[in-house]
Amino acid sequence: MKKKIAFICVHNSCRSQIAEALGKHFRGSDYDFYSAGTETKPQINRDAVRLVKKLYGIDMDASQFSKTFDKIPAPDIVVSMGCDVGCPFIGRDFDYNWGLSDPTGKADEDFVKVIKEIEENIKALTC
Repeated sequence: MKKKIAFICVHNSCRSQIAEALGKHFRGSDYDFYSAGTETKPQINRDAVRLVKKLYGIDMDASQFSKTFDKIPAPDIVVSMGCDVGCPFIGRDFDYNWGLSDPTGKADEDFVKVIKEIEENIKALTC
């Protein structure tokens, strides 16, 4: 059975959603990927959706939505995306903290930098 990996940020609208999409895209045969937050937003960050679709052809709106940690299966591995906007508390320690800055409200170049960091981290996963 594949290990379940969950990517966590506070709002589950940007970095964690990108990680879920890229995880499924690049390593879906190795692991089951989920994203969640301690709060939700009405929709996934529009810049994240636009740029992930442009860069990888992945339509996050088609298969993903903002959800809280209690709405996903119990993960084997939990990854914090970074605590620059507040560190989420999920009732357990994080296995990894990727320390990514939140690109929300920034230029496309900032988004692409974070997206590429997430891609590198996904490809390097060994759990």
